[in-house]
Amino acid sequence: MQQILASLGIQTLNDMQKAAIAAGKTAQDVILLSDTGSGKTLAFLLPVLERLQPGVAATQALVITPTRELAQQIEKVFRAMRTGFKVTSCYGGHLRETEENALKEAPALIIGTPGRLGDHIRRGSINTAGIHTLVMDEFDKSFELGFREEIAFVVESLPAVSKRMLTSATEAAEIPDFIRLQQPVTLNFLSGEAPPALSIKTLQSPEKDKADTLFRLICMLGNRSTIVFCNHRDAVERTAGLLQDKGITSVFYHGAMEQADRDVALCKFRNGTANLLVTTDLASRGLDIPNIRYIIHYHLPQNEETFIHRNGRTARMDASGTAIIITGPEEALPPYIPDNAETITLPETATLPDKPQWSTLYISAGKKDKVNKVDIVGFFSNKGKLKKEDLGLVEVKDYIAFAAVRKTKVSQVLQLIKNEKVKNKKVRIEVVK
Repeated sequence: MQQILASLGIQTLNDMQKAAIAAGKTAQDVILLSDTGSGKTLAFLLPVLERLQPGVAATQALVITPTRELAQQIEKVFRAMRTGFKVTSCYGGHLRETEENALKEAPALIIGTPGRLGDHIRRGSINTAGIHTLVMDEFDKSFELGFREEIAFVVESLPAVSKRMLTSATEAAEIPDFIRLQQPVTLNFLSGEAPPALSIKTLQSPEKDKADTLFRLICMLGNRSTIVFCNHRDAVERTAGLLQDKGITSVFYHGAMEQADRDVALCKFRNGTANLLVTTDLASRGLDIPNIRYIIHYHLPQNEETFIHRNGRTARMDASGTAIIITGPEEALPPYIPDNAETITLPETATLPDKPQWSTLYISAGKKDKVNKVDIVGFFSNKGKLKKEDLGLVEVKDYIAFAAVRKTKVSQVLQLIKNEKVKNKKVRIEVVK
């Protein structure tokens, strides 16, 4: 346990995580309710790990998640635990052939979205006979997104499950009978309150179209990491476009985008190439991006649950954050907004925030090409003559990679590396637009 915590950079478990581990040892089935950002991923992965047997050439545990981003995040945490067990994630937008190759030698743990898991089971890519542990993370969201039939198929395809764990950050709706819970123990760690480090503020727009108010607000906040939530996909693209036209660097993100475009948008937001992400509620779960300072509710959330999940992207694990609700002249604040929420008054003049200092470089090689993060860092350091402070976040995918490079160094780097190879492989390297 101490080795795992050290690998994750954590000193000790919190009370919720300790309770989940204890319940995992004694109860057949567990329902875990805990606030967003409280560490639920580790709270279910540790009990799963305790049940995994080394030397078993079969899949032993399955985690079902509502979104591909959440699947990616869980896989990232499990890999960081350095357990020695093989893990694979399966989700829409990911090459099925890549997943099928990874599944040929059965992983001990599979993480995936309902539709893609069902597809693999039907094709015989996943052998479910040895799966004894089932986790459904954010299970309420899975049902809400219309995955009920696929989840039912997946669950009914698991003949040997003897332990189930369901997690959520909100009081859940009714759990369907097909989940087959057996006298579940419920651990309710929901505080019912905003995190103590979360400040909630309101802003009145004088016009029904709140775009100018949003622009002036962002100018006031500066270039801190900010997520702007809209209720519809077309509004996301329109809002991001209006901000770009006014000189605000931003990226947008929603469910109708191709997976590659979603990866690029999130990468640029994570590494500081863009400090503003305009998105739908797709980003309200599964994104664990550190140091997000502001959440802006450009459109009012549909309900209190959505409000909670949006705000959960900031003020995580004791960090501070601010949620700002913008209302138009005909909109009233929802009843769940605190009466003492501070009202923001915008300055009379708007000054554009400083531009981000980073650019993102695309590299046409990844994990499947035997290229890892150390290789890329070494390449840019040795061949590109980059100093440590001029190379930012490096992310390596299956067949591609991204690296953040200080803007002032990009032209020089591209000139130095144009004829160089990464691990004896000729690759294409260019600036991501």
